[in-house]
Amino acid sequence: MPTLPLGLVCVATATEKVGHDVRVVDLLNQPDVRMVIREALEEFRPDVIGISLRNIDDQCMKNTKFLLDQEKGVVADCRDFSNAQVVVGGAGYSICPEASLAYVGADMGIQGEGEKAFPALIARIQERAGLEGIPGLYLPGRGLQSPRVFTQDLDGIPLPDHHLWRSCNLNFPEFWIPFPIKRGCPMNCSYCSTPAIEGNAIRRRSPGAIVEGIARHVEAGFRHFYFTDNIFNIPSSYAREICRSLIAQRLGISWMCIIYPEQIEEDLVKDMASAGCSEVSLGFESGSERILRIMNKRYKPDDVRKTSQLLVDYGIRQTGFLLLGGPGETRESVEESLVFADSLPLDTLKVTVGVRIYPNTALAKRAVDEDMITADDNLLLPKFYLVGGLEDWLYETVSTWMAKRPHWVM
Repeated sequence: MPTLPLGLVCVATATEKVGHDVRVVDLLNQPDVRMVIREALEEFRPDVIGISLRNIDDQCMKNTKFLLDQEKGVVADCRDFSNAQVVVGGAGYSICPEASLAYVGADMGIQGEGEKAFPALIARIQERAGLEGIPGLYLPGRGLQSPRVFTQDLDGIPLPDHHLWRSCNLNFPEFWIPFPIKRGCPMNCSYCSTPAIEGNAIRRRSPGAIVEGIARHVEAGFRHFYFTDNIFNIPSSYAREICRSLIAQRLGISWMCIIYPEQIEEDLVKDMASAGCSEVSLGFESGSERILRIMNKRYKPDDVRKTSQLLVDYGIRQTGFLLLGGPGETRESVEESLVFADSLPLDTLKVTVGVRIYPNTALAKRAVDEDMITADDNLLLPKFYLVGGLEDWLYETVSTWMAKRPHWVM
């Protein structure tokens, strides 16, 4: 599935809504990025350039691709063709804001939600005023200027405007429009970066605003959507309200989501299918109850099995995920996870070996305690947790299992 720049379009929409002229440039899969940047800047001549850093790296332990070198090049290209101030933000940036800003060499950066902070920053730049009080703003060598703010009323910030997607790379047989429903996750999984990006508290849009936003996209010709929050089914009552609103509107859409396999009710899965859900990401991560506890998961393998079967019963495709090699992993627990995954009616299984260590997580603290990393490591350059002595055996074992299972991907 091609990635569309959701964060960039959200901020661009909010900036346009307050009266600024905006142009979105999607650099994904561009054969000559420098030429695209040059043409856009010479034609549009912006006063401020915003760059979204979505990913720091590809999270792959073997032959890791560190992506900020590309972003550093983008910043340099912008400086070559424009005198505008360059502001960076985005999910990847928000994980390591100070280190990312220094690495890519931008003028400033915004950690966290940019829909309010970026327009406020533009206003200060226009007025030649001071930058104090801009939420989440970092300046090179001066650090954080004002604490970030999590918007509590998500209906108070606009959903992405469908016309801005036309500026993106949609030259694929089928593309899914990323659509934000809620933000924040309270699950506190030991390795997860989501709290650093969105916070721990769930913040929701009203179902009416969600359905209205989707309806506008449908009128513009879009039919496939990807709900981007990590726990669509939590809280269940809210998920069901969204599904029933979609059913009532009869929009004729197809959508995907990510679910947390804890206490999934049949009524919810039934409503999801009736509302147009065609596929889910089922990130169960392990088939070992012991490893799930170490990861701070709130479900057991039996919960995953029940959820997986319910999805089959209602005709919803499912992609499962295994995350192998983390704390407490043994050959026995790996085999247990592989056998468990193989027993599920999955359409696809994605297997990851080694766990990317992110700042301010339980995994990072454990890695420090075990002398895998130092306490002052900002973790901008990718570091991975993999139990000692497992690496060669783990890759060989997973490869052997995959050889006879074409729907498994490493």
